[in-house]
Parts: sequence; structure tokens; C-alpha cells
Amino acid sequence: MEYRRRIADSILSNMLEYCGAVEIRGPKWCGKSTTAEQHAGSVVYMQDLRTRDRNILLAKNAPHLFLSGTAPRLIDEWQEVAFIWDQIRFEVDKRSKMGQFILTGSATPLDADAYSHSGIGRIVPMQMRPMTLYESGDGDGSVSLQSLFAGKPELTALHEKSLEQYAYLICRGGWPGIFSVSKENALRLAENFYEGLVNEDINKVFKNRKNPERLRHVMRAYARAESTETSMDALTEDIRVNEGRAIDVRTTASYIDALKRLYVVEEMPAWNPNLRSKTAIRSSNTRHFTDPSVACAALGIGPGDLISDMQTFGLLFESMCVRDLRVYAQLLGGQVYHYRDRDGLEADAVVHLKNGSWGAVEVKLRSEDSIAEGAKHLRMLADKVDTGKMKAPAFLMVVTATEFAYRREDGVYVVPLGCLAP
Repeated sequence: MEYRRRIADSILSNMLEYCGAVEIRGPKWCGKSTTAEQHAGSVVYMQDLRTRDRNILLAKNAPHLFLSGTAPRLIDEWQEVAFIWDQIRFEVDKRSKMGQFILTGSATPLDADAYSHSGIGRIVPMQMRPMTLYESGDGDGSVSLQSLFAGKPELTALHEKSLEQYAYLICRGGWPGIFSVSKENALRLAENFYEGLVNEDINKVFKNRKNPERLRHVMRAYARAESTETSMDALTEDIRVNEGRAIDVRTTASYIDALKRLYVVEEMPAWNPNLRSKTAIRSSNTRHFTDPSVACAALGIGPGDLISDMQTFGLLFESMCVRDLRVYAQLLGGQVYHYRDRDGLEADAVVHLKNGSWGAVEVKLRSEDSIAEGAKHLRMLADKVDTGKMKAPAFLMVVTATEFAYRREDGVYVVPLGCLAP
């Protein structure tokens, strides 16, 4: 199958120009290895059973030979030989050249002591996520995030996609494997990912083997909390009620930490701007799986279930928006946060660039009233920001599942998710 270029390709290509080594992190099946192969000069596959034992021995006894090969040398699933980290760091220093190594991994090594140096300045992390709608061809990219930051004065675009189509895309997810199977079977990829996670992958980040049924309860509770600031205590109570046996907060936290180490969970931190008033800002993270399809698999729901439950639909649609915004912002060198203060004012996402530019986003499905409400909240947030201490917003945007992209009279953009691109 012909390789489908990803946004990560541009990010990785640029990083190899100023980094000695790049560590690509992300969930299993998101395309890390395939993307890395496009940029590699030579490759070591640590999960190839034909050569795995030999490569481990070589890495232990002759690490300089293990790392020799045309640069950039790709070590796929490098955590299988986590002890090689320090040698890579040494080789980067010794060679004094950029773009020497690419490391890919779908789990943070179980033993943090396996490598003694952080690698800062030599081995630079790069987050990779499942595909956005733009990357999978389900979006047209008619509205770029970059153009919004540049202050594009007017905007009109059309992207015809029904709620049923968006429901399907939420449940299908952004897994690259969708291109090699039928539309119906594409829905099963997230289910396969989920089953592999609870039965096998979770044990890569725990010293003792875990009961898959407990992880199922944890992930269902987390899925019910998707796109919310549900506390650890509330998550634990949800698990206790549905599992029917005692569980403490520390146990819940340990499972969620494990999911983070597998890059399955990626929570969104709070944004803390300079405000004119002394409004208290809530600092809790927003709960998010790295792809909304994982939440669907954990809950055992499909597109029809989302259409029948618009509240869940809205929360998972928001999660899909966050996934895409994170990838687009990453290309621009930015980060995505959420904002919520004690007065109840919120923004579902705030895209913040390193130069101090920022834009606030509310996510709504289709209702004109909810879009107007979202725009009102965004204007209220913009008015709260102290522009004497930080920049005024580059844009305010309501992302929707509607068909038309346009600029409201109050200056707020209304943009279908399928229109967005970097």
C-alpha cells in the first residue's frame, strides 16, 4: 500500500535537522514505525522474533555495533533494550551531528532506572497521535489554523457531513489500518486495540500481571468521564459501583498512570492566562483518551448509540476535536489547554503558541442556540484577559458538526471540524 503522508512527517523532518536523536512516542497502531521508516537510513526491529534475541545480545555486548548503520538509524520499540538509551546519548555527543537516531515506542519503559540520563538536548521526544480528519481524507482542510493565527479577516467554506458520518468517525478513530479494511471492519480496529490493551499491553507497564476485568472497569469509568474534569475520587466511586467491590483512589490512579505510560490517555492541562480580575481558575486536567474510538470501544458503543445519546455524542465529538487540534497545533509549535474558572466560564480548548499568540475554542454540535452561547462565552473570556500583560486572542472559534464555515458579526468564527487543517 502506498504510504499516506502524515503531519508528523513534517514535524519529524524538521526535528532531525536540529536534534541528534528523536524519540517518537505514541499509542500502538498510530503509525509511528511506518512514519519513522520514511526518514530512516537503517532500521532495527526489536519485535521481529527472528532477530530479537540476537539484537538484545548485540545491544548488551557491543552497543557501538548495534547502533552502527546509515543515519538516521531507527530502533523500533526501543524500550525492549531500554539500557541502550545512555549509549545513544553518548553516540550523539561523540558524532556531533544532527539526525543520527530515531527511536519509536508505544510504552514508557517499566524500569525508569534502565537509563540514567535524561537525554535532554540529545534525545528529544516527539508525540505522535492517531490521524486527524484532514490526514485521513475525511476533512477538506479548507480552514487552516495557521491562517486563523495570521488574522484572516473573512472566511467562508462548506463541508457537508451529517451527524451520522461524524458519529461513525468518532467510533472508527484515526488508526492508519482503516485504509486496508472495509468501512464496516474499520470500526473493529478500535475494538481490537482495546482488547489487546486490556489483555496484554497493560502488563508491559506493571511489574505484576493485572486482572483485565479491573482495567475494563477503569476504562469504562474513564470513558464516561471523557471531556470532563471528573475527579479521581469520582472515578474511583464509579468503578466501585459498577465493579461491585472495593477499590481505593491509589489503585485507580495507578491504572490511569499506566494508561498514560502506554500513551492511551492524554489529559489536557488547564490554561492560566493573565486576567484583569482576580477570578480563580480551576486547575484540574480534562480527561481524554488519545483517540475517542478507545472510549467507544471501552463502553461497547457504536455510531447508532451516539445518535441515540446526544450528550455522550457531544463529549466524544469534543474529544475528536481536541485530538485534531493537538496535531495541528503541534505543527505550529503550540500546545492545547482548556480554560474554566470558578464563575463557570469556560473554553473547551485554548491553542497557545510559543510566541504568545493564542486562540480560544468552544465545541458545539449543531444547535444555533448552543453555537451562540459558545460564542458568547468566548467573547466573555476575551474580555477577561489583561491585554496589557499578554496578547489579545488571535481568534475565537466555535468548532461544530454543521456544514458552513463563516465569521459571525461579533468576530467569532464558526467552523465545521471537517474544514480544519494545520
